[in-house]
Amino acid sequence: MISIGVPKSVAALCTGGIARAGALSEQATCSFAWVQSGVVGKSFGWSVGETLKRSQPRRAFATRSRAAASGGVNGTVADSKDSEYDYDLVTIGAGSGGVRASRFAANLGAKVAVCELPFSTISSDSAGGVGGTCVLRGCVPKKILVYGSQFAHSFEDSKGFGWSYDAKPKHDWNMLIDNKNKELNRLLGVYKNILKNANVALIEGRGKIVDPHTVDISGERIRARHILVAVGGRPYVPDIPGKEFAITSDEALDLPSRPEKICIVGGGYIALEFAGIFNGLGSEVHVFIRQDKVLRGFDEEVRDFVAEQMSLKGIKFHFGESPTAVEKGSDGKFTLVTTKGSEVADSIMFATGRKPNTKNLGLEDVGVNINSKGAIEVDEYSRTSVASIWAVGDVTDRMNLTPVALMEGMAFAKTAFGDEPSKPDHRYVASAVFTQPPIGTVGLTEAEALETYGDIDVYTSNFRPMKATISGLGNRTFMKIIVDAASNVVVGVHMCGDDAPEVLQGFGVAVKAGLTKAQFDATVGIHPTAAEELVTMRSPTRKLRQKSNKRADCKVVHLRRNSELYGFMERMITPGKNSSQIESHNPGLYSQFGQPYLAKYQLQSGLRLIEQ
Repeated sequence: MISIGVPKSVAALCTGGIARAGALSEQATCSFAWVQSGVVGKSFGWSVGETLKRSQPRRAFATRSRAAASGGVNGTVADSKDSEYDYDLVTIGAGSGGVRASRFAANLGAKVAVCELPFSTISSDSAGGVGGTCVLRGCVPKKILVYGSQFAHSFEDSKGFGWSYDAKPKHDWNMLIDNKNKELNRLLGVYKNILKNANVALIEGRGKIVDPHTVDISGERIRARHILVAVGGRPYVPDIPGKEFAITSDEALDLPSRPEKICIVGGGYIALEFAGIFNGLGSEVHVFIRQDKVLRGFDEEVRDFVAEQMSLKGIKFHFGESPTAVEKGSDGKFTLVTTKGSEVADSIMFATGRKPNTKNLGLEDVGVNINSKGAIEVDEYSRTSVASIWAVGDVTDRMNLTPVALMEGMAFAKTAFGDEPSKPDHRYVASAVFTQPPIGTVGLTEAEALETYGDIDVYTSNFRPMKATISGLGNRTFMKIIVDAASNVVVGVHMCGDDAPEVLQGFGVAVKAGLTKAQFDATVGIHPTAAEELVTMRSPTRKLRQKSNKRADCKVVHLRRNSELYGFMERMITPGKNSSQIESHNPGLYSQFGQPYLAKYQLQSGLRLIEQ
C-alpha cells in the first residue's frame, strides 16, 4: 500500500466544484505537484490521498416581473388571465442550451416551462435528465475519468524526480464510477435549482409537438407562444450484424468493471478521449479508424502529432479498417470483425459520431424542416421554418459544443423576449480535445487559412517540455500559429501538449479580438512555461503564397474584425444572401455602403474581407 501525503491545507479539484481540504492524515510523508495542483487520487479510485468535499454555492437568478417585459419578436408575453397560451415559452430538453435559454427568458419576464425525461446515466427514449448530455453523460463525467486516468502517467513521471514505490499503484474502478455518479447527482440537483430559482416550471416527461403552439408532455397538452427544441444528440452506431453487443460512450462511462482489453471504433474526439482514459487506467486499447488519420477536420500537423504521442503510450491504432460485424463468444468476450481482420476484446465500443435527437418529436408533422442528417434547419437567429418554433444546440448540428449551445440559448432569449435580435457568432470559437496529451485550438487550420487568404505564414514549434526532460519520458508539445500574410492578423492557433486547453482559452480571446502576429511578439512571456513559446516564435516555418489562385476581379475591403461594418459586409458576400435580406438587416448601412457595392459587384463576385 502506498502512502502519499499532501499538505494539511490544499485546494483540491473535486469533479466540477472546488473543494477545500480539511485536516489530512498525520501519516502523510510527501507531496506531488499534481496533488498540490488539485487532483486528489483517492477520489478517482487510486489508493492515494484523501477525499475532499464542500458544498457548491448556488446563486439565485433574479426574475423580472412579467408585466415589465418587452414585447419580443412575436408580441408581448402572455401575462393576461385570459391568454390563449399557458406559457410564453415551452422548452423541450433541459440540457445546456435549453436551461440557459429558459432561465434567461424567465429573467426577461417570460412565463417558462421546461420538459425533460427522468434521469439515467444512460440515455434512451424514456430516460434523460436535467443537465443534458454534457453534464450527465458527456463533458463532465468524461473529464472526471480523464482526471482519474492521468494519475498513471503522473506515477511514471515522478520516478525521474526521485520517487519510488514498493508496489504498483492500484486502481479501484468501482470507486471512481461511484464518485462520478455522486457528482452527477449533485449536479442534477444544481441544475434543477437553477430552473427553480429562475421561476421556470420543470415538467417531467417526453415532449412532442402537436401543432406550432402546442406540446404534448406525456399526455398533457400545453399551449405556448414559443416552442424551443433543445434535445441534443445521441450516439450513432452503424447498422452492422451484432451491433447490440457493442457499447457507446454512454455505457463506457458506467461500466460495472474496467475491461482488460477494449476495441474502440472511430477516429474522432470521443474515440480518442476514451482511448486515453482506458489506456491510463491500465487497459489494452485498440482504435480502429476507417480513414488514414485521426480527428478529421483538425489541423493536419496536430492530427499526426497526437496520434504519434498516443502511440508512445501504448495505444494501438488500426488505420483504414471499417467494422463489419461484432460477435459474442461463449467465453463472454467479443470479436470485432473489420475489413482487414478481427480482434477479440472484453468490450467493443463504437464512437462513430452522434446524430441529432429529432425522432418522434412531431417536427415534420408541423412543418419543421429537417435536413438529410436529421438536424433541424434554422436561420441565423435559431428560428425554424415554423415561426413559433426555435432550436438550439446539437439538435441543429451547427457547432456541437456546450459553450456554443449556451451562446445560442442566450441569443434566442434576447431575440424572442428581450426585443434585442441577436444571432450567435460561431466564428473563432476555441475548442479542446481531452486526449492524452490534450489539444487546444482556435481559428482556422492551415488548409482553411490557405483557402481563405491565399497567402499565409505558418509558425510551428515541436519541443520537449521541461518536465519531460527530467522524467525521461517521450512526451513532447506541439504549437502552431497561422497568420494572414496580407494583414499580419493571427487567424489560427493550435496546441497539443500538457494544459493545451487551458492555454488556448486565453489565446482564443486574442484571436477573436483580431490581434496581429506583431502584437503577439510584443507580449512578454511567462517563464518558465510552455505557453511562452506562443509569444516567442519569431521566424515562420514556411511562407505559403497562392495569389495566382485568387480571383483577378476580387474586391478587397479592409475592415477591423468584429466591427459592425465588417459583420455587415461578411453577410453581404455570404452565398445565398440577397439584397432584400441585407437591406432589411440594416437599412442605414445598406444605403450608405452596401447599395453602391451591390450595384457594382454581384453577390457572388468574390468580395474579400481583410481583417485588421
